[in-house]
Amino acid sequence: MGDLPVVVIGAGPVGLAAAAHLAERGLPFMVVEAGDGPGASVREWAHIRLFSPWQYNTDPAARRLLEPTGWVLPDAEVLPTGAGLVSEYLAPLAAHPAIAPHVRYGARVAAISREGVDRVRTAGRAEAPFVVRLADGQELSARAVIDASGTWRQPNVLGANGLPARGEEQMGEVIATALPDVLGADRDRYVGVHTLVVGAGHSAANTLLALAELAETAPATRITWAVRGASADRAFGGGDADALPGRGALGSGLRMLIESGRIELRTGFGVRAVRPTADGRVAVDADGQSVTVDRVVAATGFRPDHSIADELRLDLDPAVGCTRALAPLIDPNLHSCGTVRPHGVDELSHPEPNYFIVGMKSYGRAPTFLLATGYEQVRSISAALAGDWSAARDVQLELPETGVCSVTAGARAIAADAAVRLGLPADVPARLVSATIAHYAVTSDLHAAVRAAADELEIEATAADQLAVLVADQLEAMLDTGTADPTVDAAGDGEVVGAAGGSCGAPAGAENLSLSASLAR
Repeated sequence: MGDLPVVVIGAGPVGLAAAAHLAERGLPFMVVEAGDGPGASVREWAHIRLFSPWQYNTDPAARRLLEPTGWVLPDAEVLPTGAGLVSEYLAPLAAHPAIAPHVRYGARVAAISREGVDRVRTAGRAEAPFVVRLADGQELSARAVIDASGTWRQPNVLGANGLPARGEEQMGEVIATALPDVLGADRDRYVGVHTLVVGAGHSAANTLLALAELAETAPATRITWAVRGASADRAFGGGDADALPGRGALGSGLRMLIESGRIELRTGFGVRAVRPTADGRVAVDADGQSVTVDRVVAATGFRPDHSIADELRLDLDPAVGCTRALAPLIDPNLHSCGTVRPHGVDELSHPEPNYFIVGMKSYGRAPTFLLATGYEQVRSISAALAGDWSAARDVQLELPETGVCSVTAGARAIAADAAVRLGLPADVPARLVSATIAHYAVTSDLHAAVRAAADELEIEATAADQLAVLVADQLEAMLDTGTADPTVDAAGDGEVVGAAGGSCGAPAGAENLSLSASLAR
């Protein structure tokens, strides 16, 4: 089988990284992608900014291929959007001469088996080539298969028990899956109506912040957030002490929006049923409570679809849905994406030799995946397929954990996006932080300080309030460290600095609570 290719399923970030590693190793490969170009799923959430910066979002082997062509890594500290990830990284990578001839688009995999061997037969199994059957009936032979197809096409349902809620399948036209483009292409569906967002992850947080921004220009827009847990603390992340600044900014902003009453929070809300009302709206029922809304966003996560591998021998953890060896390393009950331990070919192997599931799909139902993790997965697997077991088992992974300063270019990017949408210069959020803290030192009333800063910068008070929510982690951090006289740095890049030489955030305390309450007025 040595002359057969490795078939990689999916031309997303991890699938193309696998191609780069295989090319670097001199191994024949073919990438099959169901979409019409690289990053097809990513393009569906093109409007979203990742909460990890560029330094974690590009693969080392891919960079080694691209850099001789004149490609330059974008600013390592900036958070890319989905659109930027595709245009600035995935598209050039897919077009590279070492990869482009080996990629087939519009090629959806329907099933995988072994040549002349079904799942039951053992004799000769490891020596039989894989058969990868495409939806159009074509079949490809492979020495190994790396499934990087992801989970985007398999969203979780609303039902708290993992089954569709009663009536959910009949109400599909008013139920959207995660990450609708609330401020762009989908705006007309959400403006001036009442939307329920269900879920406690970062997808829910992104959508809630976008809806809150929409409500500033369309006051009739109402927002309810439902989580099935007893609190929403999970969605708040590390707040102003989060090493992924975009993630911290999401949590800080959400907490303030809830405490100000701009988002209604329902806890203990495990969805049981969805039903139409007489006035054309939709009632969403949980045990002991119900809410009637116009639209629902099911930001309830994703799950893997293993149906294409029904004829292969998989060993999946019964709870998480990943390999058994990987499950304790990524269990979402114990880990965040920043505490996942390094893992590679050994943890990703199944009883089916040379069949590997990588990327988001490898995590089953765990939402703790980062692209950097997937890149190390395919590096390890490619080394193993090349026979370099020393490199395959030398897994290294540097991931961010909570507990460091969040006032970086990443946090600023989220607020800068909002400023541009409001017709303001991108540096206004940083200037607002500086001016607000200066006025707070005089007034000790944060709400009044924000309004005074708005007057000073000649921006509308409502826009200032909105931006204050998005820069909440920076304001909280500077108050916690006692910074009283912040300025914008001489380099002019909007970095907020102060007497303490920075603003490493402390855990949320009394000062943070008073900030939220003050802005709520």
